[in-house]
Amino acid sequence: MTSRQRYNPLNDYLFKFIFGKEERKRITLSFLNAILGREGQDELTDITFVDRELDPDFDEGKLSRLDIYGIVSDGSQINIEVQLMNHHNMQKRTLYYWARMYQTLHKGEEYQNLRRSITINLLNFKLLPQESPHHMYGLYDITSGHRLTDDLELHFLEIPKFEVKSVKEMKRLEKWLAYFSNKLNEKETEELAMSEAAINEAIQAEHVFMQSEVERWQYEQREKALRDYISGMRHARRTGLAEGRAEGRALGRAEGRAEGRAEGVEQTTVQNLRHLMNDLSLSPERAMDVLHIPTEERGRYLSLL
Repeated sequence: MTSRQRYNPLNDYLFKFIFGKEERKRITLSFLNAILGREGQDELTDITFVDRELDPDFDEGKLSRLDIYGIVSDGSQINIEVQLMNHHNMQKRTLYYWARMYQTLHKGEEYQNLRRSITINLLNFKLLPQESPHHMYGLYDITSGHRLTDDLELHFLEIPKFEVKSVKEMKRLEKWLAYFSNKLNEKETEELAMSEAAINEAIQAEHVFMQSEVERWQYEQREKALRDYISGMRHARRTGLAEGRAEGRALGRAEGRAEGRAEGVEQTTVQNLRHLMNDLSLSPERAMDVLHIPTEERGRYLSLL
C-alpha cells in the first residue's frame, strides 16, 4: 500500500482499466450502487459496457475528460464522466451529453421505450456552491417538489470537497471519495481497503496496471500531457492581455504557431512511436494502436519512421 498514493486514479488509462472492463465490473457496480444509494434488492447486479464515444470531435477538452458508458441490470443507461479541469459551462455540457444519451429511439419506436439515463460527473475541482461533495439533480416542480420523471438524473461528485475522517465513520460513497481523493495515509488506505472489498480490488488492479510497461508508459505520458496542458493554460492566461493588444500582428503569428504546433505534434508522435518500438519492442502497428493514431494517418507515420 505504501506506493499507492503515487497513482492518480482519475488518469483516463488507469480509470478505464479499473472501471471500464468486463472482468472488473464488480468494482464498477459497487461504485455505482454507492452513488445511487442502491441497497438490497434494489442493487444493480450487472452492467454491459458499450464503447460509444459521445463526443466524436476529439478536441483539447478530451485531454481532461473521459466517458465510460454502460447499460445496467435495471435497463438504465449510465454515463460516467471524469472531468479533471473546469472548462466552464459544465452544467450546460452535462445536460448536452445527457440529452444525446437519452435520444435512443429509432424511427417508429414509442416514447415508452426511452431508457432512464443517468450521468455521473466525477469532478477534480469544485463547481457547485454547496459544501457537501455529492449532489443529484432531476426534474422537479419548484413549488411542490414533485418529481416529473426519474428518466433524468445528474450526479456531481466534487472530489476536492471530500474531508478526511475516520474510515469507520465513512459511509459507502465517502469511502469511494476517499479512494479517488488520494488524501489517506498508508494506514488509512489499508483500513479503507479492508472495509470495502471492491476498493481493495481497485487498489490491486492499480498494481496490475503498473506492472505492464505499455500501460505504465501510457499513464505517464497522459500525466505529463495534463501537466503541460495546465501549464500552458496558465501561461496563456498570463499573456492573454498582452497578445490582445497586438491582435493585428498576432493573426499572422497565430497562423505560424498553428503550423508549428502541427509539425511539433507530428515530431513528438514519431518520437513516441520510435520509443515504443525500440524500448518496448512493439511492432509499428501495435505502437500506433497504443497512441490511438487514426487509420487514415498511419501510412504517413509509417513513411516517417
